[in-house]
Amino acid sequence: MNRSISRRDYLRTAALGFGQVALSSLLAQDALSSDATANPLMPRASHFPAKAKRIIFLFMHGGVSHVDTFDPKPELAKRNGQPLPIAKPKFEFAPTGNLLASPWRFAKHGQSGVEVSELFPEIGSVIDDICVIRSMNGADQVSHGPALLNMNTGSGVFARPSLGAWTLYGLGTENQNLPGFISLSPSLYHGGAQNYGSAFLPASFQGTRIGDGSTPFQQAALSNLKPGDDPSLQRLQLDLIAQRNREHLTRVGDDPRLEARIAAFEMSFRMQMEAPRVMDLSQESEATRKLYGVGEEPTDEYARECLLARRCIESGVRFVQANFSYPRNYWDAHGDLRNNHSSNAKKVDKPIAGLLRDLKSRGLLDDTLVIFGTEFGRTPAAQGNDGRDHHPHAFSIWMAGGGVRGGMTYGQTDEFGYYVAANKVTMPDFHATVLHLLGFDHTELTYRHAGRDHRLTDVEGEVVTDILA
Repeated sequence: MNRSISRRDYLRTAALGFGQVALSSLLAQDALSSDATANPLMPRASHFPAKAKRIIFLFMHGGVSHVDTFDPKPELAKRNGQPLPIAKPKFEFAPTGNLLASPWRFAKHGQSGVEVSELFPEIGSVIDDICVIRSMNGADQVSHGPALLNMNTGSGVFARPSLGAWTLYGLGTENQNLPGFISLSPSLYHGGAQNYGSAFLPASFQGTRIGDGSTPFQQAALSNLKPGDDPSLQRLQLDLIAQRNREHLTRVGDDPRLEARIAAFEMSFRMQMEAPRVMDLSQESEATRKLYGVGEEPTDEYARECLLARRCIESGVRFVQANFSYPRNYWDAHGDLRNNHSSNAKKVDKPIAGLLRDLKSRGLLDDTLVIFGTEFGRTPAAQGNDGRDHHPHAFSIWMAGGGVRGGMTYGQTDEFGYYVAANKVTMPDFHATVLHLLGFDHTELTYRHAGRDHRLTDVEGEVVTDILA
């Protein structure tokens, strides 16, 4: 007798049939595994009490000029057009000529009196919450790709896990229905996915990309986010797939790629329920959207990234990187410096200040570390008539919240902004400090790979204790 069976009944029967085998296999695995192995994204304790529980990294792609933004150099104005009286670096990305004064004025802001360029009046208004590091050094990474990787992964040469991946590896995440590490509008160029990848760490710790630097962020979306017509049927499908995959694992042994795929299926299902709510900026009040500059030009695009970053960390995401990135947005001012930096600053100044104000009003800034970073600075000498070349030898970044002292500067460059003159902060120092704020001894947060214990800072790095609150 012919007998038909519905797709739902088939899946339920198959799931039950495989259930006993899968259950015994899972129990055996759990007996040999720690909780971290069974679910690598579960929250974990740090080495010591942390100041920062989460990170928002505001990454400015292309190289923001330090001498035009956060590192005033009156000597450049005095000697504008004159030859540089000190030796230039042995290697420059492009030939440069005489000294070039900044087109923008600097002024003291806040009770702290920290000087900020007129490019960033809104950031200047919240400078008392910010620590500006003026003595960053990016070693010899003068090209965008290696410099981005150096900032994001600690190495411009080798494939290494990103800062976000190390953060997730160390701490896990607080919301199992969302990715623990999200990268908003990352560039597809200059290292691409490696800038938010996990390299030799398990794939569970890699970043989840939303949008890219080639697409307006208003159009950015997570793929396949819409749930199926029948969630219960979808649940049966996932259970069956997971059971078959677990059976395969018992035959072939550990396979991190397959284990990550199993976890990804489950994460995707849970995300379909929660992510649409988190990504819906219309739930915010008109006043909040206005604070960031949503719906206004030219701030709308980056305002949406900053506001979504806040909604993500508020929902338990551990690490969010909000990228202002190539090819649509780019600070790479080899020429037309005035137009490049003016237009870019207008796009990000209000959203960033709005983010800091919003975090502070919600009580989130104290344990959220906000980083404003770029891959390198730009030369104090001119490239052509009105440009500046890549300059990794000295540049500025800033940090706020999360255990960092606000209203201060740290380190200094020489009178022209060419070289670090005091308190150099290398990339390993920067990473060691970030991990310290998250509650980790950077020398102890390691992962065994290819016969050695790897860490984000490799064999270097000192915590910059003077900036800690």
